[in-house]
Amino acid sequence: MGNIKLEILTPNGEIYNGEAFSITLPGEEGEFGVLAEHSSLSTLLEAGVIDIEKEDKSVESILINWGVVNVDEEKVVVLVEGAVAIRGETESDVAKALEDAKKLIESIKDNNPAIATVAAKIESAAQNLI
Repeated sequence: MGNIKLEILTPNGEIYNGEAFSITLPGEEGEFGVLAEHSSLSTLLEAGVIDIEKEDKSVESILINWGVVNVDEEKVVVLVEGAVAIRGETESDVAKALEDAKKLIESIKDNNPAIATVAAKIESAAQNLI
């Protein structure tokens, strides 16, 4: 099994465009995973974390507030209203990403009871980066 192309787009532009070994998405009915050659589907996404596992087994996490995803055998396209990538070259980059993620969580916390889980995943992802 190979990689699958992933694009994550917001109204402000592209936040991710690259290859992934596997992708975990926060679906409307719970988290679900996507691998290369996945059957086609389109569904709503809820507030949560998209985990992108790369070929080297590293994982990048992107917090989203809500959106839609279109999956086919070769490509996954995610359209979201708001997103924050938890990544950075330095500790200050990671700290800035965490601050942006906390603001996004604050903006949606009244709309989703699972925000505590999302916050915990973000903190865990940040610890792995530092």
